[in-house]
Amino acid sequence: MTSTLARSAPSTSRDRLRTAAPRTLGHLPTRLRPADLLRLTDQGVADVLDGRHDALLPHTWDPRHRWSTRLHTDDDVDVWLISWTPGEATELHDHAGSLGALTVLSGSLREYHWTGDDLAVRILDAGDQAAFPLGWVHDVVQNPTIRLADTADTATVAAAPVVPTLSVHAYSPPLTAMSYYDISEGGHLRRKRTILTDEPE
Repeated sequence: MTSTLARSAPSTSRDRLRTAAPRTLGHLPTRLRPADLLRLTDQGVADVLDGRHDALLPHTWDPRHRWSTRLHTDDDVDVWLISWTPGEATELHDHAGSLGALTVLSGSLREYHWTGDDLAVRILDAGDQAAFPLGWVHDVVQNPTIRLADTADTATVAAAPVVPTLSVHAYSPPLTAMSYYDISEGGHLRRKRTILTDEPE
């Protein structure tokens, strides 16, 4: 398992960072900053690739349902490894009073985030990072990877990831709640429900 993931990760993972635009936050509910969370998720990716969490990984990856496991927790932060599968989305949500960050370990993610007027889209490939300030509302899905497979005469396109799409996430303070949203006919964000949870699912 480790060798497959290690081969799939780009050698330039720490050179390609795509982070959310900074916002003025005022007083934060945690001593950690977005840059700290980005470092923690990057270290989490390195630890998974080095085999430090092999005991937590499934023997086979579920191709239909998302999966997650907590890699670390303390009073300041929760760190999670999450798998992503075709067609499963998180729904538009926030992280209540927690800051967040992620690093994509393998595969590719598509994030839709609310700008205040509409949904903006960004693609996060293996090695890319993103930080989520307070109030960040987004939906995350697996972004199908397109591979060209050479044949005798032509190239064919396959839309199936070679390895699981995986990402490492950090939340500080650890998650206690998430709110879910939809967009009204008038183009406004509307909260549908809030749940108490300590898991990013």
